[in-house]
Amino acid sequence: MPLVREEQPIVTIFGASGFLGRHVVRALAKRGWRIRAACRRPDLAAHLQPLGGVGQIMPMQANLRYRASVDRAVSGADAVVNLVGILAPSGRQTHAAVQAFGARAVAEASAAAGISRLVHVSAIGADAASSAVYARTKAAGEAAVLDVVPGAVVLRPSVVFGPEDRFLNLFGELSMHSPVLPLIGGGLTLLQPVFVGDVAEAVAQAVEGGITGGRVYELGGPEVLTFRAILERLLAETGRRRHLLTIPFGLAALAARLTAWVPGAPLTADQVELLKAANVVSTAAVAEGRTLAAFGIAPTSLGAVLPDYAIRFRPHGQYDRNGASA
Repeated sequence: MPLVREEQPIVTIFGASGFLGRHVVRALAKRGWRIRAACRRPDLAAHLQPLGGVGQIMPMQANLRYRASVDRAVSGADAVVNLVGILAPSGRQTHAAVQAFGARAVAEASAAAGISRLVHVSAIGADAASSAVYARTKAAGEAAVLDVVPGAVVLRPSVVFGPEDRFLNLFGELSMHSPVLPLIGGGLTLLQPVFVGDVAEAVAQAVEGGITGGRVYELGGPEVLTFRAILERLLAETGRRRHLLTIPFGLAALAARLTAWVPGAPLTADQVELLKAANVVSTAAVAEGRTLAAFGIAPTSLGAVLPDYAIRFRPHGQYDRNGASA
């Protein structure tokens, strides 16, 4: 395995140990970047090191709520990527602290260090006027980043899927134990699932400076599907027959509030609010060339990837490729 060379550029990636983070690390390591994998628990980032050469990937401690740690993480770097986001708050890790305050801290630290190459990953649906705290704080984070570093690249992916996702895997696991899968609001919400590898490639291209900065890019897959249609595909792929139960938004929000105290609760009232709006690439983004097409990326379909990791949810796993229903 080749040794890292000192002349190779350095990129600091906040949130490197997460689902999207490991794919971004792999994409940039292949391009020869030295990587600082900045995360709150660097002891949980050891799985990243085999993705690069000896000494190429260095986990380091950083918490977006503490500016000094952010300054230390970006010092001497050539580029910065912020992937940090949360669907549900936990203790002091609130939406406002992580997605708004934290995004501004990364941007200000980058500007103070003279770093103009900043890539910020937000989410489709970011909206200052949204009824969902998640969407409002995502919008606040975007605004802060572009205010402090006007040439930053902001990426808004739709629902991201891939082998380690917590979307399809969550429902796949539920299908193994429950005869019923919930359809919030009837499962009519429109989604445009985007493959994690495509998002990582977009991030890597933006880090390398091949993309026009100061713009917000919306990243979606090749298909717009309802939530119901996605679950139906998952069940077809796993060979399981499950009843899809419609749960009205109001009832879902009430249930989420009643179970909010449970550690790792699968649904929050804020997520119910998010499901009331479509999560798809806007017509404006398509017309203005602010999509994966700007990166020269042909989006990967759900059907091209789902079979590879949904197989474990079949009644007999890999031995049930043509599967019996259960």
